[in-house]
Amino acid sequence: MSFVSSLESAWARSDSMLCVGLDPDPSRLPAPLAGRPDAIFSFCRAIVDATAGFACAFKPQIAYFAAARAEDQLEALIAHIHRAHPGTPVILDAKRGDIGATAEQYAREAFERYRADAVTVNPYMGLDSLEPWLAWRDRGVILLCRTSNPGGSDLQALDVGGERLFERVARLAAGSWNISGQVGLVVGATFPAELARVREIVGDLPLLVPGIGAQGGDVEATVRAGGRRMIVNSSRAILYAGGGEEFAAAAAGAARATRDALRDALHEALARR
Repeated sequence: MSFVSSLESAWARSDSMLCVGLDPDPSRLPAPLAGRPDAIFSFCRAIVDATAGFACAFKPQIAYFAAARAEDQLEALIAHIHRAHPGTPVILDAKRGDIGATAEQYAREAFERYRADAVTVNPYMGLDSLEPWLAWRDRGVILLCRTSNPGGSDLQALDVGGERLFERVARLAAGSWNISGQVGLVVGATFPAELARVREIVGDLPLLVPGIGAQGGDVEATVRAGGRRMIVNSSRAILYAGGGEEFAAAAAGAARATRDALRDALHEALARR
C-alpha cells in the first residue's frame, strides 16, 4: 500500500489527525529507564503502544537517535510500529536535502535501512534533488514549505515573481513535482493564515502540521485553516506529559485529549459550512 493510501486508511480507522512525534531527549527520560542501554527504544515503544489508538501516524526525529548513537534503536522502533500497529504510517523526520548520488543514499537510508513510510525533505535545491526520493513510488515525500519557526519568514516569505516563496513551493508540489502522487507539505500551525493559503493552492494534498502543543499553535485555528487532510504533530506535550512509572499512561491521556480537541474542532468547522 502506498503512503497516501495507508494514511487515508489510518485517518478513517483512528478518526484522528494526530501524529505523535518521537523526539527522545535522554536528559528527560523517566527515572525507571535511567542507565539502560535500550532506554530510548524502551521509552519510545511504551509511548507508541500507549498512544497508537489515538494517532494516525508516528514521526520519529532522526537527530535525537543519531546524537545518542541510537540508530539501531530507531530501526528497532520502526520495526516494532510496523509489527505491533500495522497500517499506521511512520514519517521519518530527517529534512534531508542534496543532489544526485548523495540524495540516492539518503533515500536508501530512510526507506531501506529504517523502512520509513515517508520522510521529510528540504526542497530548496530544486526538482533534481527530489527525484531520487520520488523514484520510490509508494513512499511519501513531505517537503518543507512554511515551517513553524519564526525564522522561517527570513526566506519563505520572500517575494519571487509575485508570490511568496512558500507559495511557489506549494504550487510546484501540487503540480510538476508530484511525480509519484505521494508528495505532501510541512506547514506550521503557528501561521494559520498561511496554512489556509497553502491549502487553497494544493487542494487535498496531505499536510504535516507541526506547532501545536509546546510551540503554542491553536487547534481550532489550525483545523479551520487546514481542513481534514492533515497530520497534526505533537511531540513534547505528549512525550513528557508525565514522569516516573506512569509516563506512558500520562502520554496516552495527552494524546487522547489532543485527538479529541482536533476532532471536535473539525466537527465544528464542518458544521459552520
